[in-house]
Amino acid sequence: MSLVADRLNRISPSQTIVISTRARALKAEGRNIISLSAGEPDFNTPDNIAQAAVKAIAAGQTRYTDVAGTPELRKAVAERFRLDSGLDYTAEEILVSTGGKQIIYNAMMATLNPGDEAIIPAPCWVSYPDIVTLAEGVPVVVPCKRENGFLLTADELEAAITPRTKWLFLNSPCNPTGAAYSAEDLRPLCDVLLRHPHVWIFTDDIYAKLVYDGFRPATFVEVEPRLRSRTLTMNGVSKAYAMTGWRIGFSGAPVELTKAMNKLQGQSTSNTCSIAQAAAVEALSGPQDFIQTMVDTYQGRRDMVVSMINQAKGMECAVPQGAFYVFPCIEKCLGKTSPGGKLLQTDEDFVTALLEEEGVAAVHGSAFMYPGYMRISYATDTQSLRDACTRIQRFCEGLL
Repeated sequence: MSLVADRLNRISPSQTIVISTRARALKAEGRNIISLSAGEPDFNTPDNIAQAAVKAIAAGQTRYTDVAGTPELRKAVAERFRLDSGLDYTAEEILVSTGGKQIIYNAMMATLNPGDEAIIPAPCWVSYPDIVTLAEGVPVVVPCKRENGFLLTADELEAAITPRTKWLFLNSPCNPTGAAYSAEDLRPLCDVLLRHPHVWIFTDDIYAKLVYDGFRPATFVEVEPRLRSRTLTMNGVSKAYAMTGWRIGFSGAPVELTKAMNKLQGQSTSNTCSIAQAAAVEALSGPQDFIQTMVDTYQGRRDMVVSMINQAKGMECAVPQGAFYVFPCIEKCLGKTSPGGKLLQTDEDFVTALLEEEGVAAVHGSAFMYPGYMRISYATDTQSLRDACTRIQRFCEGLL
């Protein structure tokens, strides 16, 4: 009898974590490594947020809270949804979890029966398919064309829906492409979903505040209020407030779904850290000007990285509308031999050789269900980005 459950053998370790771990190991060996693999802001958590945590500790806010989160935080989340997107959620419809990933896990484990399908537009975040699989669902990955800006079209959505479809995932802005949906982009998708009332919508808006060039992303319920009764809107403080390690994600969803997720969470992690919750109240309710400072910095980095990557021989890079990633095509580099003598048959071969030979860590497109590409995070300092892009150019120039 095997110790490890069969369900665990059906999923893979997170590929972004695998690459980051390898990069750290090489760095520990004394190698000069520039890691562009992690999706984590390089900014410190704003001081007013950190001080809110300190005050919470001093005030003795160190006990269990409600599983769904403190009343203060759920109220702050509901107000932030209203201010940012015009979404009207009550505190009873809000769930606070240990990061956005737990929101996804809770939702899938609470709703999927064996064989239920979840439509996942690709390129997609690495954990969506595995979480669906772990919940005994079937991930239906729909490749979105580069010429359509990596956005899901109404025809593609319509073709993917079956009687077994239970969920549609949509991440906007998207990890890994940075592609984002405007209200105009979402309208045709809403029309399709109105024709299929058995399909629920999971909208992952974790990067919604990190957008550039005046672009305004939209979310489903904002565009089509009639979808509210079957939509889960997910967000958190990790990206926009530079609070990845605080582990706070949250959702707004109909009461029936929120109660089911709360029931599951009550038998797994229970409540999120009380101190992190106090900090999140300040993040959501306090000054928001820090975010624009971050966005301006990211936009400058984005422009530099896109320009330098497009100067690398054989690489083509679109300009992302949001998040802090670029997703260049490397198909013209495959089938060649690296400067160090490695045959690059796949995108994973490419990023592995790039790490080993030039000390630049990126993530292969296949990890995001989209081979022939790679993801680069520009959530690091400008000089490191410039150095990394120079190394990438040198690597590509040496391909034979």
